[in-house]
Amino acid sequence: MPTSPRPPAPTPDRQLGHADHAGRTAAACRTPLRLLAHDLVDAANVGSLFRIADAFALDHLHLTGRTPAPPDARLRRTARHADRHVPWSRDDDPLAVLARLRADGWRVVSLEITTASIDVRRLAVAPGERVCLVLGAESGGVSEALLAASDAVVHLPMRGHNSSMNVAVAAGIAVHEITGKSTVYSSSHDLP
Repeated sequence: MPTSPRPPAPTPDRQLGHADHAGRTAAACRTPLRLLAHDLVDAANVGSLFRIADAFALDHLHLTGRTPAPPDARLRRTARHADRHVPWSRDDDPLAVLARLRADGWRVVSLEITTASIDVRRLAVAPGERVCLVLGAESGGVSEALLAASDAVVHLPMRGHNSSMNVAVAAGIAVHEITGKSTVYSSSHDLP
């Protein structure tokens, strides 16, 4: 009696290295989400924003006001070369940047806790909708002028004792939520 072939041995799960991801996202595949960081003072936070922008293939990172920009040794150390791959610009006036974005069809959403802000998980985002997420200074948050210029204001639910968290950490969580609503996933490694 013939024996049936043995099933292949299961492939062990293995950690993927940097080379496994090299060049995966072409400029044409960028996520229609931008970040505008205004008056951040900690270069390490800005470097983390570059890492987040690279990880999610964000369209652009706008650095405004006093926000540090490359070249900056502390930013570059935290960015781990992401500043070489993420499209970015430096402008003094965030309101002028937002006016240009809005004229080009971008929706402006600020990340801040206010009396009218909604949980970021409740933000309706259509697939492919272009959103610019506004981030404010580490100590003062998003300014009143930027809040007034926003189409929506979202916050992260805070269940502990503090009312806020680090700006880069908060941005990472918000970006994950927003891109999960607006992005069409293309591979098993991109599934939520």
